[in-house]
This record gives sequence, C-alpha cells and structure tokens, in this order.
Amino acid sequence: MSSRPTRTIGYAILTALAAVWIIPLIWMFSLALSDNDALARDTTNLLPVQATTDNFVTLLESGRTPGWLFNSVVVTVATTVFTLILSAMAGYAFARIPFKGKRIAFPLVLAGLMVPKEAMFIPLFLIFADFEQHNTYHALVLPRIAAPLGVFIMTQFFSEIPGEFEEAAVIDGASRWTIFRRIMLPMSVPALTALGIFTFVQTWNDYLWPLVSATDPDMFTITTGLASRQGNFAQASALGDLMAQGVFASAPLLILFFIFQRQVIRGISMGSGSK
Repeated sequence: MSSRPTRTIGYAILTALAAVWIIPLIWMFSLALSDNDALARDTTNLLPVQATTDNFVTLLESGRTPGWLFNSVVVTVATTVFTLILSAMAGYAFARIPFKGKRIAFPLVLAGLMVPKEAMFIPLFLIFADFEQHNTYHALVLPRIAAPLGVFIMTQFFSEIPGEFEEAAVIDGASRWTIFRRIMLPMSVPALTALGIFTFVQTWNDYLWPLVSATDPDMFTITTGLASRQGNFAQASALGDLMAQGVFASAPLLILFFIFQRQVIRGISMGSGSK
C-alpha cells in the first residue's frame, strides 16, 4: 500500500494536470460572456469583462444555427446507434461463433484501423455522388457506422465472458440470437456505453467529411456551420462571438461526459484490465 505522502503527491500532480485542462475552458466561458468592445482592450481575465449574454443571443438569432444543431443531433445519434448495433453483433460473431474464414475476416477488419479516413474520401464521395445522396443524412451517417475499433473492442469484451453463461442458455434451449440479446448485450453495457460516448464525441466533432459531403448550408452540421460563419470578417474578429460558438458546440459533449463519466471510466478500466 502506498504511503500517505506518496498519495498526497499523486493527488497534487493530478490536481495540477486537471487545472491545466480546465483553465482554458473557464477562459473560453469567460470570454463568451464578455462584451466584445471590452475584449478588444483586454482578454487576460478569467472572469467576464462587462458580462453579457449578447454573444449567445446573436448566435441563436442567426437563421441557420438551430438547424445546424438539429442536423448534428440527428447525424450523431444515428451514427452512434448504428455503430453500437453493428459493432456488438460483429464482435459477438468474431468472439463466440465459429465460422469459415473467421481467421481471415477479423484481421481484414482490423486492417481498417491502419487506413486514414482522409484516404477514403475520394471513393466515398464518388459512391454517394453516383447515387445522388450528397446533402442527405444518409451520406453523413453511413460512412461512419463501419467502425473497426468498435468491432475490436466488442470482440475483446465478449471474449472475456466465461463460456458457462452460453452453455447454460443452450441447455435451456436458447437460440444464438436469444443468447446474444438477453445475456450478452446486458453484460456488455459498460463496454457499449464507453464505445457509444467515444463514437458520439468523434461524430459530433467531425468536420472534414461533412465539409466534403454537405454543400447545402441547410445540411451543415454544427461544426461546418459555425466554421462557415468565419467568412464574415466582423464575426471572425469578435472574440466574444467566437468563444460563444465554441461553448455552443462543445456544451453537449461536456454535459454528456458529466452524466456518463462513471460508465466511461468503468468501460476503460474493464478494457485495460482484459489485456
């Protein structure tokens, strides 16, 4: 067991690292609540200068911002749900179901981790262009739901579950689908929660593919939509407006993490403990 001074030093180091991470967030919130004219003179305060909510009001009053937020919610939720479904089913198959060619298929799936997503933009763009699907939710969602990392995580998780659970269910006459749905899925909630949050964050923050596929401003996600506002010099030079956009775009992710932080930590610890 570590001594008390050692634990104290460890807590001090963790506190310092947490401060390094959280101070920029506090500064961003402070600037977002500050008057733009005051910020033109001083931007070094961690507390709002001439506090105002005008930056957020201006952002929400811009015609397309609510629509961009709605698009991000639809795309992110749909991508997360379909990714979890496909990753869980594929992970269970690779971990528990013997089938011909599994030793070849699994490495091929993992090989997808080595391919940069930017390298797939041209073929993806051409495919969706041939089907006239750009500027649709299909084009924004479908390329993301095949997640090699998600398949790997779920395969590793299902591989660690003792086989006695399946054997008992088979003796009771349960089918493979029943075993997966009623036994394996409930046991994999921690891993699914962690994977779901990671997928949600990655999809919400994605900028490049929506920039390529969605050329209609009405189909912009919140990332591409807010970035498009920077073409206006007045908006790009108003620091309070810029920080308000950053707060507006990141707030859903912060709320999500604070709600599910225990599940995320549990999922990560279980994943690292299975190595």
